[in-house]
Amino acid sequence: MVTVIESLYLTCILIFCLYSDQTALYIRMLGDVRVRSQVGFEPERRGSHPYLGVDFRTLHSHAELVGSIPARRIRRLFSFQRHLLTSRLLRGTPHLSPLHFLDEDYCGQAKVAEQFLVLCSPLFSGNSLISLTLYLLTHYGLIELFQLDMVKVRRFLVLVQEDYHNHNPYHNSVHAADVTQAMHCYLKEPKLAKSLTSCDVLLGLLAAATHDLDHPGVNQPFLVKTNHYLAALYRNTSVLENHHWRSAVGLLRETELFSHLPTEDSLNMERQLGSLILATDISRQNEYLSKFRTHLDQEDLCLGNTSHRHFVLQMALKCADICNPCRPWELSKQWSEKVTEEFFHQGDIEKKHKLEVSPLCDSETNSIADVQIGFMTYVVEPLFAEWARFSDTRLSQTMLGHLCLNKASWNAMQPEEAEGEQAAATEEPSSRALPQGSQEC
Repeated sequence: MVTVIESLYLTCILIFCLYSDQTALYIRMLGDVRVRSQVGFEPERRGSHPYLGVDFRTLHSHAELVGSIPARRIRRLFSFQRHLLTSRLLRGTPHLSPLHFLDEDYCGQAKVAEQFLVLCSPLFSGNSLISLTLYLLTHYGLIELFQLDMVKVRRFLVLVQEDYHNHNPYHNSVHAADVTQAMHCYLKEPKLAKSLTSCDVLLGLLAAATHDLDHPGVNQPFLVKTNHYLAALYRNTSVLENHHWRSAVGLLRETELFSHLPTEDSLNMERQLGSLILATDISRQNEYLSKFRTHLDQEDLCLGNTSHRHFVLQMALKCADICNPCRPWELSKQWSEKVTEEFFHQGDIEKKHKLEVSPLCDSETNSIADVQIGFMTYVVEPLFAEWARFSDTRLSQTMLGHLCLNKASWNAMQPEEAEGEQAAATEEPSSRALPQGSQEC
C-alpha cells in the first residue's frame, strides 16, 4: 500500500521533473556560469592567454570531483528528495525547539561563535545552511506570515546551499551559515528588534544566506585582470556582489518562492535584497562607514524611517560578514587560516599564469599574521567601533574585547614567524663550510 509520505514524495518529484526552466534560464543568464554554458552562451571571454579559460569553480577542487551539468542536476534532484524524505514535518516528528546551535541569550559573540564546530558537525550532514535558515524563518514566524510554501522554501534553500562551492576554503556554505547566524544575533539587538519589520527580517536573513552565492574563490581584481565575462557584464563594478545578487534572484524565480505575492512586491524585495548584498562590497567600505559615522555624529538615525532602517540593516550585514576577528581566539584563528588559504591559492594561480600577484595573496611575502593585523586595523576595528556607538550592548562590547585580544595574539606571533622564516633562509647543509670564526657544537 502506498503511504501518504510516498504519495507526497512521488508527487513532488513529478512536479520537480516537469518544472519548466525557461524563466530560470532567462534570469540566470545574468550570472550563472552553468546555465549560460547549457543554453549555448559563451561563458567566458576567451583569448590567446591560457588563464582566460580557467574554470573558477574548480580552483579549489580536484578535477574528478567536477561533474557534468546533467550530473549536477541529478545531484540537485537527489538532494531535494533526501531533504523531502527526511523532513521532520513529513515524518511527523516534533521540531527541535530551539536548535541548540543558536545563542538565545545573546550574551556575546563569544558564545555565538563557538557554534562553528556544531555547524560542521556530521549531525547536519553538511547541511548547516539549510537547517539554520529554515529554523530561523520558522523562529521569526516568517513562513506563516508571508504564506510561504514549505516545499518551495526547502527547495530554494537546497539550491542555495548547492550553489556555494564547498571546495573553497572560506567562501562556502559554512561561511554563509555562520554569517546568517551572526545576522540573527544582530537582528535581536534591542534597537533593531523593536524597530525592524517582518519584511526587514526576512530580507536580512535571505541576504545573509545568499550574500556570497556562487563565489568562485577568487576576488574581483582577479576577474578583471583575466577579462572574465562577469567583469565585463558588470563593468568592473561590484562584480562578485552583483553576481551573488543575480544568482539569488535566479533561484528565487526558479523556485517561485514569492510567486504568490503581487508582482510589484516581489520585484521590490528582489531590489532590496540586491541593495543589502551589494553593501558587502569591501571596496565600498569607507563609503558606508563614513555615512554611518555621519549619522551617529549628527544623531539623526531614525529607525521609524524606512530608508534609515534599511541602511542599518546594510551595516548589520557588513558586520556579520566580517565578524570573525571578533570571535574567541581559537575559533577566530581557524577562520583566519581558511580565508588566508584561499588568498594564497589565488596568488599561486596568478604566479602559475605569470600574472601580477594580487595584494595579500603572495604566500612568500605575506604571513597570516600580517594579513590579519592589517585587516583588523583598517577594516574591522573602524566598523565595529561605530557599530558599538550605535548599539552599545554586551554583545558589542564582547566583540570589541575579542578583537583587541586577537589582534594582540597575532602581533605576538609575528616575531615567531619572522624568526622561523629567517631560520629557514639561513639554514645550510652540514657539508658546507662554516663561516670563519664559527665553531661546530
